Amino acid sequence: MTGSLTVVGLGPGPDRWLTPEVAEVLAQATDLVGYGPYLDRIPQGTHRRHGSDNRVELSRARLALDLAAAGCRVALVSGGDPGVFAMASALFEALESGDNPAWTDVPVRVCPGVSAMLAAAARVGAPLGHDFCVLSLSDNLKPWELVLKRLRLAAEADFVIALYNPISKARPWQLGAALDSLRTLKAPTTPVVLARAVGRVDEDVTITTLADCDPAAADMRTLVLIGSSQTRLLPKGTQGDVWVYTPRGYAPLAAEADAP
Repeated sequence: MTGSLTVVGLGPGPDRWLTPEVAEVLAQATDLVGYGPYLDRIPQGTHRRHGSDNRVELSRARLALDLAAAGCRVALVSGGDPGVFAMASALFEALESGDNPAWTDVPVRVCPGVSAMLAAAARVGAPLGHDFCVLSLSDNLKPWELVLKRLRLAAEADFVIALYNPISKARPWQLGAALDSLRTLKAPTTPVVLARAVGRVDEDVTITTLADCDPAAADMRTLVLIGSSQTRLLPKGTQGDVWVYTPRGYAPLAAEADAP
């Protein structure tokens, strides 16, 4: 049997956000490799499961490559999209290391998935309708000073900002520090979205402002969206709810030009 390795993302929540391509890969795989809670989301089948703890991404990637080099059809599993702060990058880091010459002959494919920021944005409207950037607040693999520098530059450039990994038990203070930094650069009325567990039964989405945002309301399953100077709140019905959206144009150029 010829081995192969496909990196897949399960999306952020419900099965309906799993792409047909990924579903086909999972059905054909002989081996699933991934973080234990992600593997738990996949129905039992004839495949073998190789679960591991968090923060061992390179070891996980090496195991997947070894299994594929031995002839297995391997699905390396991420949540969300595998290329966004996930296993696709770890896999290519492992390949670049060249630890096992047999890995170079393994057919590798990366399948796109639904990222948490796209699911969160869709829930509240269209906050990513204009230029935006994506940052991780984790300092496991980069210094905190660099995180703050990138955050400051993103704010000065007036991007909408999507924040992954905003808080954890090991670093409960970082989201608060990030918000304090942004408060020196952005208006206090800037819309902020805290989207926790989007698409799951315990989903919780809060729309607030930069001035009022409470970092204690977030956890590792929360995707944080921070608006630009152009991001707006639009009334939604008569119950006081709002949409959050960022116009495609940048004031005062927001109006579409007349067609010739």
